[in-house]
Amino acid sequence: MKYNFDDMIDRTQAISIKWSTEQRMRMFGESDIIPMGIADMDYKVSPAIAAAVQKRAAHETYGYSYPTDEYLQACVGWQKRRNDWEIQPDWIIFTPGVNMALVCAIEMYAQPGENVIIQSPVYYPYYDYVNKTKRNIVLNELVNHDGRYEINFDQLEELAKDPKTKIMLLCSPHNPVGRAWTKEELERIGRICIDNGVMIAVDEIHSDLVYAPHKHIPFAAISEEFAQHSIICTSPSKTFNLAGLLVSDIIIPSDSIRAAFREKMEPYYLWPGNFGSVAQIAAYNESEDWLEELLAYLKGNAEFLAEFLAQRMPQVKYQIPEATYLAWLDFRALGLSNEELWDLMIHKAKVATDNGPMFGLHGEGDGFQRLNFACSRARLTEALNRIADAVDALQKSK
Repeated sequence: MKYNFDDMIDRTQAISIKWSTEQRMRMFGESDIIPMGIADMDYKVSPAIAAAVQKRAAHETYGYSYPTDEYLQACVGWQKRRNDWEIQPDWIIFTPGVNMALVCAIEMYAQPGENVIIQSPVYYPYYDYVNKTKRNIVLNELVNHDGRYEINFDQLEELAKDPKTKIMLLCSPHNPVGRAWTKEELERIGRICIDNGVMIAVDEIHSDLVYAPHKHIPFAAISEEFAQHSIICTSPSKTFNLAGLLVSDIIIPSDSIRAAFREKMEPYYLWPGNFGSVAQIAAYNESEDWLEELLAYLKGNAEFLAEFLAQRMPQVKYQIPEATYLAWLDFRALGLSNEELWDLMIHKAKVATDNGPMFGLHGEGDGFQRLNFACSRARLTEALNRIADAVDALQKSK
């Protein structure tokens, strides 16, 4: 490999919410815990990104920036090369994160007391997006078939038919279950929503992290009709480990929806920061080979995880994800309560995963843990050995 993803990088002094000793003590009460939950990567960024940010920093002035033509064209070129989706620069609206864009979409299309469709188990901030804006959550619960999750389309259609239902948040690819939705699945979602007057806000932040033979299908690329009824949320942050630079590109082909979205965002006076702007340009224009090697390494980690579990913890079920660097681990065979499982992870294994119950409202995440495997193979091995040793000790104590 040209790039080294095996380095054990010390992030404890990098003001990292994930690795700071202070933060680990505050969140878990343990300073020697291995954090494997928060979804950023433990890898250095590509050399091109590092060089671009360092060059900008060397200028020693950090005033207001703006989305330059080069910045916008980098996103345009990326979508064409990676997804064969032709977009226009004026379709792109900057936001400092996908979270803000999804909240904005909810407030645009649903009034307080109206319904927002969410497919659970799902990235847990989705629940806050809806609850804290005083809208109602209606769940289209995904169906678990031996670790592979599928959509309950009959239920989705019933929810969409409700006159109070105004918008759906679609996580594509899906976090945490790791599905890269097929074109056929996306077509059925779009048809149901459009036929019932439901807007679709699509979170495609993990769209570049899809493992062959699976493929990401941009929702708005399926048809002009779908493009005119959707808000597509993208970002280089997950792909290139830029979460701390707060840069996202919201792609809205519809003139009327885009105008309404811009009006909604105008009071915030948002511009891309100096470093986020140059980082996106270097990521999309100069770092594609880095991404290809990253995907190969991540897929290797995903397969290593499966092999490790089969040998050391066969009770823990795991489906290699089609996308994302997140493993959705099923510990239900251990027969532990959610509280007992969390205690096992945090205080016995001393590995901080993301707690499964957070991802559902009606028990969809009970007995599960989400583990981030975007780290060195050595760190992943250490974390898995800690969990396996804790499980072994538990079994012996029974």
